[in-house]
Amino acid sequence: MTKRNIEIPTNDGRAPAGLFVPQGGSRRGVVLFMDAFGPRPALDGMAERLASSGYAVLVPDLFYRQGAYGPFDAKTGFAQEESAAKIRSMMAATTQAMTQADTGAFLDALGNEGVERFGIVGYCMGGARALNAAAAHPDRVAAAASFHGGNLASEASDSPHRVAATIKARVYVGMAGVDRSFPPEQSAILAQALREAEVDHLIENYVGMAHGWAVPDHGVYDEAGAERHWTRLLTLFDESLA
Repeated sequence: MTKRNIEIPTNDGRAPAGLFVPQGGSRRGVVLFMDAFGPRPALDGMAERLASSGYAVLVPDLFYRQGAYGPFDAKTGFAQEESAAKIRSMMAATTQAMTQADTGAFLDALGNEGVERFGIVGYCMGGARALNAAAAHPDRVAAAASFHGGNLASEASDSPHRVAATIKARVYVGMAGVDRSFPPEQSAILAQALREAEVDHLIENYVGMAHGWAVPDHGVYDEAGAERHWTRLLTLFDESLA
């Protein structure tokens, strides 16, 4: 497996990204959407694990329009007033529409590596973006996964449940057992939207897991829950990107 740091041209500039490619390359590729703390060694390790399973993996910096920053500490980022305000500001300034547009360039970057089948996975804020990206690129994205993603069926105009009808990908949603950003009523709305749209999907409740459990540098990281997440994620991609 090799890692290269690249810059991807987009309509709004150049997005830095880590590109992880297994030995000999791969026709199967995954875009890994970061959580709110930015690209960092913890996400690199997750990308390396995906690459070791035979996938070319791209980890783009979704906050690239904001200039230089962090990355933030996943354990303290929201606990400290200054960093919390900065993170929230960057999240608000990086809209779902921006990420949907950028996704075309991200998929092209993987395509330049010989990738022909594409999946997307997102964590925390990246979860909703993964589903919206699948809706924006239905003929390219074959599988999309969200883990502890928030606001997947909110009242916002860009909530993913509103575009379920345009999703052609298989969808997996792994939700934290108790998560204020994705309460049971939102889960029910999302399930109904996906079912009515005839999207092949699974929404799974990780009982006892807290928001952020799957990412190793989070304070609430849970090893058993993370391994369960890897089993589900690799099964989704192995079946959908074959």
